[in-house]
Amino acid sequence: MSLAATGALLGMIAGTGLVIVVVRSPRARRIRYADRVEPYLRDTPAPSRLLDERTVRERRRAGRAAPTPLAAVEALARPFLMDAARRLDRFLGGRAGLARRLTQAGGRTSVEEFRAQQVIWAVVGGLVGALLLVLRATVGIGPPPAVGVALIVAGVAGGVVAREWRLTRSIGEREDRMLMEFPTVAELLALAVTAGESPVGALERVARLTHGELGHELRLALADARAGATLVQALEGIANRTTLTSLARFVDGMAVAIERGTPLADVLRAQAVDVREAGRRQLLEAGGRKEIAMMVPVVFLVLPTTVIFAFYPALVSFTFFAQ
Repeated sequence: MSLAATGALLGMIAGTGLVIVVVRSPRARRIRYADRVEPYLRDTPAPSRLLDERTVRERRRAGRAAPTPLAAVEALARPFLMDAARRLDRFLGGRAGLARRLTQAGGRTSVEEFRAQQVIWAVVGGLVGALLLVLRATVGIGPPPAVGVALIVAGVAGGVVAREWRLTRSIGEREDRMLMEFPTVAELLALAVTAGESPVGALERVARLTHGELGHELRLALADARAGATLVQALEGIANRTTLTSLARFVDGMAVAIERGTPLADVLRAQAVDVREAGRRQLLEAGGRKEIAMMVPVVFLVLPTTVIFAFYPALVSFTFFAQ
């Protein structure tokens, strides 16, 4: 790299730093309403444990979390990251659909946090393309500058799309885990109601005994019921937070039985049998798909190798006699 190019790069970095310092200075930055009221709300007591599905042990662990060495860097980068996340959210849109998908993924990430993660993934993708440009400028190895700029843009877009793809994968994996837990939870609910428990008591007992994704959904439903919603509305919330047809049908059956006064034990036993049959059917379908996938290495690796070992000696013999 020539001295002029090096000086231009250093000047651009210094100018960018000065602009950032001026823009983010207290005089130039408008104080938000949240910053004004934060000192008065910082010491407010925690909400009731009955309205939160987290355990006391998790809260204490979060309170004792030691500061990491990158805490200062994180505090400095957070305002820029959140500004970029808000701009990306306005550019992409679809906030309601994204919130619904995050809820289906477990609801542990807010829309703002997800957009911030998309910004980080986009920056990483852009840095890969920028690295190729730096190699081209310093060593002379790499794509032409126009292709490098296109790679930077493609890396930024690829980072945003890759985070969306990862969210879709996490939703599918979570629903698979819920589907595996579903037959056991349905039978536990049927046994609890048959033993004389009320619907709320049965949900509390099963939510206390289970620790998977479906147990998490039951605890959220109980929290909604304690917050003032009816049990039917809380159960409908479970069906709205997932795309599993069998789970939605099971929850709707419970809600209809509670509304109409139908004996809940009989309904739950019938639903548990249907869930077990559906799980067996899905297991057979998954086994059929795996069987087809297992044929791929046999057909494309083992069989050609066997054919080569079988015909190679004959080919060598024919070549020898022909000579």
